[in-house]
Amino acid sequence: MKLIKIKKKIWGKIVFFLNESKLYPIIYHAYWHSKFNNEYKKDNENNYFTSVPNPSAGIGHQLANWIAGYWFAKQFNLKFAHIPFSSVKWENFLGFGDDEISVKELLECQTYKKVILPLFKENNIKSIELTKKIIQSYSDQKVVFITEQDQFYKDQHGIMKELKQKFYNAASREKDVLIYSKTNFNIAIHVRRGDIVTEPNNKNPNLLMRWQNNEYFEKVLNTTLLNIRTDKKVVIYLFSQGERKNFQEFEKFVNINFCLDMGVQESFLHMVYADILITSKSSFSYKPALISNGIKICPSSFWHSYPKTKDFILVDDFGNFEAEQLIFNSL
Repeated sequence: MKLIKIKKKIWGKIVFFLNESKLYPIIYHAYWHSKFNNEYKKDNENNYFTSVPNPSAGIGHQLANWIAGYWFAKQFNLKFAHIPFSSVKWENFLGFGDDEISVKELLECQTYKKVILPLFKENNIKSIELTKKIIQSYSDQKVVFITEQDQFYKDQHGIMKELKQKFYNAASREKDVLIYSKTNFNIAIHVRRGDIVTEPNNKNPNLLMRWQNNEYFEKVLNTTLLNIRTDKKVVIYLFSQGERKNFQEFEKFVNINFCLDMGVQESFLHMVYADILITSKSSFSYKPALISNGIKICPSSFWHSYPKTKDFILVDDFGNFEAEQLIFNSL
């Protein structure tokens, strides 16, 4: 087991350093297979495609991996095969796996073989064409194509409909327990902290791109409260990590609840069911936004995009947004 981990770590470093190089694809067996098996073959209607939910990452990241697999399976006209998340509890919570064939079943019971694909750039024609060529070269075989770890897919809302369908139809919905009252207008605000809380002089660009100060969220919340139209009592729930003293800017808001010790899955659930969800630069609140049927107020400068629908309202880095957009469906 230790040797396997070492090999994965070494391979990960090789992929990281070569990914932007023209030589990158040649380290994959699949690339060479396509070079020597490039004659026209039948369609790939019986083959499968998937991505591995990164077991060392958080649930937002794992969901991004799963979504990429589901989306690109459709784009390459392949069937989707399911790879479980690192937690069965999340599988059941999200409604994944029940109506999908698993990679394990395909490999063990139906004699399929797995083929690892090089990372490809979704908006690069040459990169996509190479991937299609690789896939086509295996069309006379029984294959499950598995993307290299963390294949990126920007427009994750492309399968929003499927995400909602799986979530709301999941058997686990019968066990959901909310602290919200249906008689109130519930606002959830996610302030990303935890992994990005560092010393003020830290210059790590990977952390800095995720950081938003309390003043940003305070301004967004203020504008939201001034512009919503509802006859219900407005109640605010702040989801984050840390101590209450770290969020003193929010003490002035009436009916605010600090949900700093709530479990990860429970927090996710409450973000989904909020009447308004104010997200941060985090996959952990971006994913509930894709599932939610409420209003979503989100940072425009994010690495995933948003659907161009009225229930998604985008905010600039200074906390400004078109407040009149809130009026249309907050009553």
